[in-house]
Amino acid sequence: MRHAHQPAALRAVIDFFEGITPGHAARIGEIYADDAWFKDPFNEVTGAEAIGRIFAHMFVQVREPRFVVHDCVGDAREAFLTWDFVFRRAGGEPMTIRGASHLRLDETGRIRWHRDYWDTAEELYARLPVIGAIFRWLRRQGSAR
Repeated sequence: MRHAHQPAALRAVIDFFEGITPGHAARIGEIYADDAWFKDPFNEVTGAEAIGRIFAHMFVQVREPRFVVHDCVGDAREAFLTWDFVFRRAGGEPMTIRGASHLRLDETGRIRWHRDYWDTAEELYARLPVIGAIFRWLRRQGSAR
């Protein structure tokens, strides 16, 4: 197992994300505390049920979504993960979003606080046809090179 050196609770979290399927949304309470808080660039919700809806929505919005966890620093109570979110858009084009998650776990090993960090401009908007051209131009203007 790639993350075998991590505490069992943290390994369970990593395994959950790396093996996520549409059925995981129904099992979200196994990994998230009932009153867990979650925030990413598009959502901020409280409660395992609301978090489950976000993951269920992911499977509606994109095809073949999966997470690949690259690094994990932390212990049984708090961790920081770096990951790739790999998926296909409706047109079939593969995409990868690189990001990180800061997690706090409760005494039972379930996530009670989850904050995702990723750059929506670079990872998502810059790849859109019209808006992407504007972002690429802005990036060139701000570059020190």
